[in-house]
Amino acid sequence: MVNLEKNDLLTRFCSRLVAIERRSLLTRECYRLEIRRFLDFLEAEQKSLEAVDAVFLSAYLTMRRNNDKIDPRTAAKAVSALRSFFRFAMDEGLVKDNPAFLLESPRRRVHLPEVMDKKTIEEMLDKINTGTPRGMRDRCLFELIYSAGLRISEAAGLNIRDIDIKGGTAKVRGKGNKERITLFGTEAADRLTEYLQAARPKLAGKVNKSNALFIGKSGKRLSRKGIWKNYAKSAAIAGTSSHLHTLRHSFATGLLKGGADLRTVQELLGHADLSTTQIYTHVDVGVLRENHRRFLPRLKTTE
Repeated sequence: MVNLEKNDLLTRFCSRLVAIERRSLLTRECYRLEIRRFLDFLEAEQKSLEAVDAVFLSAYLTMRRNNDKIDPRTAAKAVSALRSFFRFAMDEGLVKDNPAFLLESPRRRVHLPEVMDKKTIEEMLDKINTGTPRGMRDRCLFELIYSAGLRISEAAGLNIRDIDIKGGTAKVRGKGNKERITLFGTEAADRLTEYLQAARPKLAGKVNKSNALFIGKSGKRLSRKGIWKNYAKSAAIAGTSSHLHTLRHSFATGLLKGGADLRTVQELLGHADLSTTQIYTHVDVGVLRENHRRFLPRLKTTE
């Protein structure tokens, strides 16, 4: 299979991912890279696409595990990419069936999300130097991510018109470009007002016409990578090794500990499947013991 053929095949496949399967741009890129590897492997093995069966796909995944040392999570993504690709190939008339449907998706290890309590988050955010436009922006940005439970890509994609400060709502575009309305608190609202009035105009400059809510010193939309780097610096100054996504985890866990039901948290987080939200239902033993004493006072709980 020549490169021209592969490139054309990948282009059509990626177009389908976004237009028909409604996959996110990040998923599209992940699947594109995986299928590129698969097509290269196909070529190296001198195997035609229509001759591929489940045994050959299993051999490919074994190669990925042995050579690339991929973990179960990455292997599961590879299986998902292959299933999607062969659905595309069937619709294109390139193959008669989908051999990837016979593959068993590797079990992923369930990692409990890292969380921080409200006090720790507040202490970290308070250490950000808000005496500069960039510091004011970062304080506002991280407060909003925590208060609204945003993904990093969602925060980066916000435009000014998406924010209703008075109403405390934000319209965000999540995975699969799906829109949802999420809420934020008064602290985030105050920080947004301060940022938009005092910091953003200085970052934007005189001729900048960007609609992006959060921008860099060049006046352009702040990238996901830029947000990650800025948070890492702030976390280091505060003496914590937490990752930015920890703010979203802490938001969800805080809601559930406060009594919010799973469906509400699912809606606010933008999860398509309730099972994804259920990972946040872990509660420490201290909370369990306290609830046990509170609701079943006649039963003695051992320490």
